Amino acid sequence: MTVPVGSTAASAISVNGVQRPAAMPMDAWREDGSVWVKFDLPGVDPDSVDLSVEEDMLTVQAERKPEVKEGADVVISERPTGTFTRQLFLGENLDTEHIEAVYDAGVLSLRIPVAEQAKPRKIEIGTGGSKELQS
Repeated sequence: MTVPVGSTAASAISVNGVQRPAAMPMDAWREDGSVWVKFDLPGVDPDSVDLSVEEDMLTVQAERKPEVKEGADVVISERPTGTFTRQLFLGENLDTEHIEAVYDAGVLSLRIPVAEQAKPRKIEIGTGGSKELQS
């Protein structure tokens, strides 16, 4: 059984009101009755990370503030700063009421349980006249 977890919006940052692509790399996999998702957010203050779910849409938003003081003469600036946003479509097979999240060492880790009704189960098969199907 496949559990849909798909990115519906590209990562983006907003710098001075201008949107540009940014990296919020992630991995997602299914294991032990849950979907596990990890986002790399190095240098992001944990208090700036916001995680929300609306229906089947998970939104991760985080902000990395510039460390260079205003007026400093910047020689090289390769690390993106600003607000990062990523949205994932979770589908109906996941239990969005019981998502667990931990942020440690620049990695946001999520465990999203598979909904009970979506888990594989054995179906009993009746034989002969022992059972009749109802319409």
